[in-house]
Amino acid sequence: MIRGYRPLSAVLSIVGVMPLSIHEREQFLAEPIWYDYEPGGVAWVLSRPESRKAKLISEAGRFTLLVRRATPTTRYVSIEGPVIDFGPSTEDEVRRMARRYLPRDAVEPYVDFARREHRIRMRPEHWLSSDLG
Repeated sequence: MIRGYRPLSAVLSIVGVMPLSIHEREQFLAEPIWYDYEPGGVAWVLSRPESRKAKLISEAGRFTLLVRRATPTTRYVSIEGPVIDFGPSTEDEVRRMARRYLPRDAVEPYVDFARREHRIRMRPEHWLSSDLG
């Protein structure tokens, strides 16, 4: 193994906003979204059930996520797969996501705000990655 090398799947552990992509019939959506990834497992996002994003994911039954790291070298990983769970999130899940993205003092206010979010879990079936460094 090359010294300092990390598998490209490790890029998914990077905290950042990951573009979400959904293609369903004539509809298309690509937008930044908070995500989390359980190594060797699933990727998941949170969304209000009445949002366009949640409706498109529900209709399509699958979606694509992409994460990019620009420094010290450019790497990206794109994953695509079926939705394996779509339902109300727990307070602990919302808190976990908030801790990943927000300063400590903003976590609990966000948890109060996001109580109606649904958890959407995806099992990656297709991976595409590159290390341009």
